[in-house]
Amino acid sequence: MASSIKNISSVPELSKRLLFTLAMLAVYRLGIFVSVPGVDRSIMEQYMRSARTGFAGLFDLFSGGAMSQLSIFALGIMPYISASIILQLMAVVIPSLERLQKEGEQGRRKINQYTRYGTVLLSLFQGFAIASWLESLSGSVAKGMVLEGGIGFKLLAVLALTTGTAFLMWLGEQITERGIGNGISLIIFAGIVASLPDAVVQTFKLTTFEGGKLEPITLVIIAVVVMIVIGVIVFFERGQRRIPVQYAKRVVGRKVYGGQSTTLPLKVNTAGVIPPIFASSVLMFPSTLGNLFPGASWVAIMNSRLIPGQLTYNVIYVALIIFFCYFYTAVTFNPVDVADNLKKQGGFIPGIRPGKRTADYIERVLSRITFGGAVYIAAVCVLPTYLQAGFGVPFYFGGTSLLIVVGVALDTAQQIEYHLISRNYEGFAGGRGPRLRGRRG
Repeated sequence: MASSIKNISSVPELSKRLLFTLAMLAVYRLGIFVSVPGVDRSIMEQYMRSARTGFAGLFDLFSGGAMSQLSIFALGIMPYISASIILQLMAVVIPSLERLQKEGEQGRRKINQYTRYGTVLLSLFQGFAIASWLESLSGSVAKGMVLEGGIGFKLLAVLALTTGTAFLMWLGEQITERGIGNGISLIIFAGIVASLPDAVVQTFKLTTFEGGKLEPITLVIIAVVVMIVIGVIVFFERGQRRIPVQYAKRVVGRKVYGGQSTTLPLKVNTAGVIPPIFASSVLMFPSTLGNLFPGASWVAIMNSRLIPGQLTYNVIYVALIIFFCYFYTAVTFNPVDVADNLKKQGGFIPGIRPGKRTADYIERVLSRITFGGAVYIAAVCVLPTYLQAGFGVPFYFGGTSLLIVVGVALDTAQQIEYHLISRNYEGFAGGRGPRLRGRRG
């Protein structure tokens, strides 16, 4: 570890990027404690402690505890993720957006601009829903939470929540551009990690040592299950299907070029942590609609059916995870482009003709391993919830949170590794062992 830290400090650019990332995450965590004007945070904390098993707990998980604090960051980064999903789905059916995706850096900037506009619109809508929900709680189970309701409070709350989400969006983009790792994923990662100590304390309070019903042996079982899940995540995240590629020999003058053999690595989980984040974002949206109509009967039915851990919720959650695994893989990896690049460079897959046959073969292999990756992600995200529901374990020990934490940590470590290797330093992992292999191989 000491040699790894020394290697990092020996690269000024990498040190600056790491310090910038840590500073931006520190700003995010400080902003968690800036409350929305006109609310009593202590009452909300008490309410959230009794509602951690529903959608309120899920919101609190992805906002890094901001919902419990009634922070200006209570919406978290989910409106940005929802806007990204909408733009990517629209690009499939709208030719102009599809052309923008293929225009390189300029097209990407234009799509990012549309995503920002969509984020603001969704934040306005979700902020109004949250403000209406807080007013409904203040008149019933959480009396006195809103100090003075009315249109003035709603406008002020919507403005504060929208501004907070816009600032988080800017923060994430700055980390991606000037720091290390994906800024949006790191913000979610930081929120979950920062909430882990409190989750450990709350779990310990459920034990028989503190007058609860949780036996010490159950804590040991939970710890073992968590370690097994982490091991499974690391194993699959580093898993690859390597397709052999042969390059033809070329004679230029008296020199012979090419002729070497290599492999085309395809990740088992090409989509990374995106599918569970996207799926959770989609499942949160109906709850946002329900906040606008707190007394409606259909809201009560929806809330009773879509409780995290329940069968209906898990079935929809698994279906969405599988869908987004295939969808995001199709967006980020194009077999036709890979086949064309291999053909231009004189490469071919043994036994497969270059061109369309190669593209079809790569797509067929990718579809099969994506199915395996989707099943793995769905199992990791859903199966631990039954243990969680049975023992009353907080959300932070669920499969989704563990997948995000471990996956983002592996990605960040991989990027640090690339920076070190590119400057002829020993890798972050140290020694002569194999390097960390990230999602892009």
